[in-house]
Amino acid sequence: MTTHYILIDYENVPVKSLALLKGDRFRVGVFLGPKNTRLATEFVLAMRELGEQGNYILLEAGGPNALDFHIAYYLGRLLEAKAADSYHIISKDKGFDALVAHVCKSGVACERVDSIEAMSCLPKPVTSQVSAPAKVAAKPSTKKKADELVALVVANFTKRLTGRPRTEKTLRSTVKTLCGAQYSDKELDAVMARLLKKGYVIVTDGKVTYQLP
Repeated sequence: MTTHYILIDYENVPVKSLALLKGDRFRVGVFLGPKNTRLATEFVLAMRELGEQGNYILLEAGGPNALDFHIAYYLGRLLEAKAADSYHIISKDKGFDALVAHVCKSGVACERVDSIEAMSCLPKPVTSQVSAPAKVAAKPSTKKKADELVALVVANFTKRLTGRPRTEKTLRSTVKTLCGAQYSDKELDAVMARLLKKGYVIVTDGKVTYQLP
């Protein structure tokens, strides 16, 4: 059975639960700074359940990186005693990474992770697969055909006694407004072409005249 020694930087990662570390294969060392005077009740009870497999290491004095040096010191002692087969530093401090890399070079399994849950020796939780949302059926197209649009434009122009477009540019703009913004330039070109082909609209030198039915 592989034995895992877990060194918890409580100043950096205030762990609350040790539920994943139950079992004979784990040994837990919790490093506390002088300011860690209040621990979560759940955590204290969990450490009590570990019995001799869990220990507190309390720093008597603080200072820059004091707790980090203590962890490095105890890791060295554990490695010398070959206290475990695998070592895990629980801390978000990436300053440990160079030390971990050096230990791994000697053939010892060692890692630094941000949380207990991220330890490589623990099974990763299975994420439930969320089914893809059902595709919404596309709404049937409500666009009118070119001939229908021509009829719409002609009907509008027929009602107008005055105010019909007098230039090709204004005509196209008016046709676009009457047909609607959902129609592309290509579709509007088809409407204009039919108006001209049927003779309802006559364009000469950019000027527009009408022969509406």
